[in-house]
Amino acid sequence: MHFSHLHCHTKFSLLDGAADIGGMFKKAKADGHSAVAITDHGNMFGVFKFVAEAGKHGVKPIVGCEFYVVQDRHEKKFTKEKKDVRYHQLMLAKNEIGYRNLVKLCSLGFIEGMYGKYPRIDKTLIEQYHEGLIATTCCIGASVPKTILRKGEEEGEKEFLWWLNIFGEDFYVELQDHEIPDQKRVNEVLLKFARKHNVKIIVSNDSHYVDQQDANAHDILLCVNTGEKQSTPSAKDFSDDEAMPRGSRFAFYNDQFYFKTKAEMLNVWGHIPEGLDNTQEIVDKCFEPKLKKDILLPNFPIPDEFKVHADDTLNQWEYLRHLTFEGARQRYETISPEAEERLNFELHTIKTMGFAGYFLIVMDFIKAGRDIGVFVGPGRGSAAGSAVAYCIGITNIDPIKYNLLFERFLNPDRKSMPDIDTDFDDAGRQKVIDYVVDKYGRNQVAQIVSYTGMKAKSAIKDVGRVLDLPLDETNLLTKLIPEKPLDLNLQRVLLAPIDGPGGVKDKEGWGGEEIQNIQKLRDTMKSNTVAGKVLTEALKLEGSVRGTGIHAAGIIIAPKDLTDIIPVCTSKDSDWFITQFEGKVIEDAGVIKMDFLGLSTLTILKNALALIKQNHNREIDLDSLPLDDAKTYELFQRGETYAIFQYESPGMQKYMKELKPTRFEDLIAMNALYRPGPIQYIPEFIDRKHGRKPVVYDLPEMEEYLADTYGITVYQEQVMLLSQKLAGFSKGDATYCGRPWVRKTGPRWTR
Repeated sequence: MHFSHLHCHTKFSLLDGAADIGGMFKKAKADGHSAVAITDHGNMFGVFKFVAEAGKHGVKPIVGCEFYVVQDRHEKKFTKEKKDVRYHQLMLAKNEIGYRNLVKLCSLGFIEGMYGKYPRIDKTLIEQYHEGLIATTCCIGASVPKTILRKGEEEGEKEFLWWLNIFGEDFYVELQDHEIPDQKRVNEVLLKFARKHNVKIIVSNDSHYVDQQDANAHDILLCVNTGEKQSTPSAKDFSDDEAMPRGSRFAFYNDQFYFKTKAEMLNVWGHIPEGLDNTQEIVDKCFEPKLKKDILLPNFPIPDEFKVHADDTLNQWEYLRHLTFEGARQRYETISPEAEERLNFELHTIKTMGFAGYFLIVMDFIKAGRDIGVFVGPGRGSAAGSAVAYCIGITNIDPIKYNLLFERFLNPDRKSMPDIDTDFDDAGRQKVIDYVVDKYGRNQVAQIVSYTGMKAKSAIKDVGRVLDLPLDETNLLTKLIPEKPLDLNLQRVLLAPIDGPGGVKDKEGWGGEEIQNIQKLRDTMKSNTVAGKVLTEALKLEGSVRGTGIHAAGIIIAPKDLTDIIPVCTSKDSDWFITQFEGKVIEDAGVIKMDFLGLSTLTILKNALALIKQNHNREIDLDSLPLDDAKTYELFQRGETYAIFQYESPGMQKYMKELKPTRFEDLIAMNALYRPGPIQYIPEFIDRKHGRKPVVYDLPEMEEYLADTYGITVYQEQVMLLSQKLAGFSKGDATYCGRPWVRKTGPRWTR
């Protein structure tokens, strides 16, 4: 017997699916499934993660979507008499064309058909974009079953034939049995249609959670979605296009909507074995999508005199080289042999990696921002290590002067996209985004989605409300959750060992009162109380996707219409498209991500200069201010650093008073040291500066790179330079050596 689940909802069926993708694949692998399909409601939010997770388990991923189909996607006005009637419709991508059409339909559902919380498509779109897709009669909420139930068998057959005419051999009768009386009646008619029109049958389970015992957690999730208490009587025969009966809530019919094993499916469908086996035919028809793609850069227009190669990438590099040396002559006046060697090295790396277009794009919108009066930051992060970026105006920090390394930004031994975070004043940020949209087109620029998940405390609060636990008791439970680490999860709090290797004392560093509190939580979970049930169900629902938001800074710029590349959605909070894939994976999907950050500090500086001009008729150029002004250092020495970015916290003010900085290098070092881990070296740094402790070096050769920081290794650049000098590392290998210095997830030595 062959069987694969082809109708599966995950946590990305927002507040309707409770299935964890990883858990679903573990169960599929253990039960011998050759493939699994993802068919979330109206979206493709989880598709990239789904395909990546499938590879870890050796199970074939099939990408699909359960769409909402309406008569007219453009219709947005409805009344009690004229309702928004939606039908569910499952479609699976058979090949690359099908995947692209799935993306197109899913995107257009949001762009053109969004009404309330439903992205909707219609038959006109299906006729246009059905190639490469497989369709089924879907579930009891689909058009064929609903027509059978409401208008009879004859009308149902007309609807059936419409789909058969569009999809031909890629149309299947899908039978489901969740012990619902209407479903059984529909199945009898569908079997009749299948035999009459020679359409193959498949069977499925409308999977919304992984295991049967997760049914209650899923029901709680539905209550979170609808704002109801679980104690409210459920209307299990309710259809989502009908008015909810007064005093009742939406609920699934029973606990059968889970990822059943093959044996369980055989037990239900043993009388129609071909329905099980035919799922393999669809599995064999469908391709295995490769969603990880090389970055596609927008085509940046360049002057004709630089179009000397057949390859546009090389032409862009020629233009970039021209601009770099033009800028170098302005920045340095006389280009030293050291600067020329550095620029040629960087340009060669950029040429080899094919990223000239990226530099031109960033240079262009930064210049445009400055031209319209937007305040632009001097540069931050590893991009400040690029002399090319400095010469073409992306940054205003000379990396040669400050010994910043290009290899931190672009490693010639590892091909990954550059990452230039750009700071703008708050109001100016939107002006620059508007410029980018105007230049490349609305269909090629998007913001990036973020997923709002149920974290430990929010899961307890949501479940507590649904189970009617008094608010003070719910708050008491959340107060017992440790505050750190920020990414803690209930699995660790409630189930992980307390002592020993990998225990919470060892891994999280919890002790004393924290251990007492989590023991109280564990005792509560074991109790037969409402609070115990809250913790049990919150443990299952933690990580569920509550909704979507918009990444604070990320912007996507594509070389063509985004809906030809990735699925997009819309939001009432934005005028632009929003990607359906989150920032962690968006570049792997083949589009370039750039961070446009709005900083209030730049707004303060901009307003201050305007006031100086207004009140004193003096214009000040921030980029030409001296870095050795004694009065400025006196402000830092007194800790008077309010509203100075990175120096305004009480802790930093305390250390400024102790350090009494006298040079710019002191400020740079303190900014690098004032973070978890290196902060412990600040007292030693201060004592060495003031001569209370001697400046010592482990090896005499280290003085060249550690003298500015009094013998203390502060920067990633110092680690990289020392590894080259002392161990003979190449520039590329030195990057790997230095990266654990700044890695947020802890060191990961691979060599």
